[in-house]
Amino acid sequence: MKIIQKLAFLSLTTLSIVSCNKKEITFNDPLLTNRDTTINPSDNFFKYANGGWIKKHPIPASEKGNGIFRTIQDTINNQIKSICENSAKADAEKGSNKQKIGDFYASGMDSIAINKAGINPLKSEFSAIDGINDVAGLLKSISHLHTIGAGPAFGFYVGQDDKISSKNAVILYQGGLGLGNRDYYFNSDDENTKIRKEYVLHIQKMMELVGVKSEIAAQNATSIMNLETELAKSSRKLEALRDPIKNYNKMSLAQFSKVTPNINWNSTFNDLGISNVDSLIVGQPEFYKSLNGMLKSYSISDWKTYLKWDLLNSYASYLTTDIENQNFKFYSTIMNGVKVQKPRWKRIVEQTDGSLGELIGQIYVEEYLPKGSKEKLLEIGNTIRDVYAVRIKNLDWMSEQTKVKALKKLSKIVMKVGYPDKWKDLSSISIDKNSYCKNVMAVKQWSHNYMINKYGKPVDRTEWGMYPQTYNAYYSPTNNEICVPACNILVPGYEGRMPDDAILYGIIGGSTFGHEITHGFDDQGSQYDDKGNLNNWWTLDDMKKFKAKTALIVSQFNKYKVGDKNVNGEATQGENIADLGGVVMGYEAFKKTKQYKNNQKVALVGC
Repeated sequence: MKIIQKLAFLSLTTLSIVSCNKKEITFNDPLLTNRDTTINPSDNFFKYANGGWIKKHPIPASEKGNGIFRTIQDTINNQIKSICENSAKADAEKGSNKQKIGDFYASGMDSIAINKAGINPLKSEFSAIDGINDVAGLLKSISHLHTIGAGPAFGFYVGQDDKISSKNAVILYQGGLGLGNRDYYFNSDDENTKIRKEYVLHIQKMMELVGVKSEIAAQNATSIMNLETELAKSSRKLEALRDPIKNYNKMSLAQFSKVTPNINWNSTFNDLGISNVDSLIVGQPEFYKSLNGMLKSYSISDWKTYLKWDLLNSYASYLTTDIENQNFKFYSTIMNGVKVQKPRWKRIVEQTDGSLGELIGQIYVEEYLPKGSKEKLLEIGNTIRDVYAVRIKNLDWMSEQTKVKALKKLSKIVMKVGYPDKWKDLSSISIDKNSYCKNVMAVKQWSHNYMINKYGKPVDRTEWGMYPQTYNAYYSPTNNEICVPACNILVPGYEGRMPDDAILYGIIGGSTFGHEITHGFDDQGSQYDDKGNLNNWWTLDDMKKFKAKTALIVSQFNKYKVGDKNVNGEATQGENIADLGGVVMGYEAFKKTKQYKNNQKVALVGC
């Protein structure tokens, strides 16, 4: 899924709202009042358009940044909070949506019960890890931890086969790193050196918080860091993971087993809940060759220590206040500069939405979705697609042969807007007020089972990857679809009224629909055809020209600095391409509206 950047568009109109008694009520356009007119727009248009707002809205101590994402998310969080609190107050029937939402939220808000429980919710899992005696037992434990939402040793999922997008496949990829990105383990600059040092201290402190003596905790932290660094050595860099061809390595189970003889994959997949695996896709084969050796070169004791850490790290946010605070200190403050935790209600609201968003979404659509939202989103999306087609037809560097295929792909893009026509069935999840950690684990187990049940079945192209209350959007190359959830219609400063097209075509048209459609033609999406298959549809000459143009964007962003570091233009080029395409398409689409053609100020009539 892709993160959208919502760009500011300058509107020089002042809107009027006309009430039912025809009395005119005026209000100031927030895009005008939030400018910084001390800035020359030709010098820095971003600061000119947004500087006034930025001065009045400094980054909160509990956040990494501030802007439209944060503003809208705060609105949505308050709406979801109401849903959670009302559900918790209701005398809801056991197993109903409201009972699950209310009890999940209540269990998360009950910090007294959470602190009293300590690490008891994980004790049986720690005991099972203690019982490991050999590699077979180690692999069985690794598989089990994956079924409850941890992620030790490697990455695994069941998803679309990139080259046969109608089928689900077993996919393995690199993983198992507590720091996430392999560069954290090797970059020699001061910041990364400090992060590595602090990470070891963090692991030690976390071990102490679950009862490990200080000296042993220090030894464990060093052991874990050594093992993770070894995993990182064979992991690919972020930019290398952007090549879908090089990260698609399909092989039979027999072939893969020869490469990794220390791993009984039949047993491993059975423990993961999948049987009869005959072939799989391996993203980074060199990672698994290294992992195969590490199963013998590192002691069982070292592996057990690492598994306990991975489990604790995966569930730290759902345990005691001391554990949660230590987890926040490292991952949020040290790694991201966030100084203060969000209020507890906001943390639990976000987790409840992340866990039970499918249930919350059904209530959200009924109670908070503005009327006409879905229709307006479709109108904007189709207009963007139309101007995109014109843009492709007018390209002076692309051959007619490639244009035909590009237009076909564009016409086949599925637009999922607003909310799904059918909802996932979460009836098998059991939620109560007794244990927040256990509730999270129950959802993670359900999610794992939902995923593995896809194996051997055709891909369900109607499935949504986001909730209607998720303020984001995505393009799926294997489905050749975009998804724009309902809440994207919200615009700060226009609460209770529909903004004019100048605003909507900038925010939703350009940086949402235009951005996501462009992902279908960025450095990655361009390698997938109209059916969503990883399949070259370009002429050799056109592809050379395309890569020459994307290289210019890479070069441009490589020169930008954040502090004393340069942006990695290779790693960020997909988003950069989509941002540029989105802005262009949003503006071109707006020019098709009556407001633009008539240089029109909009009067809104409300009753």
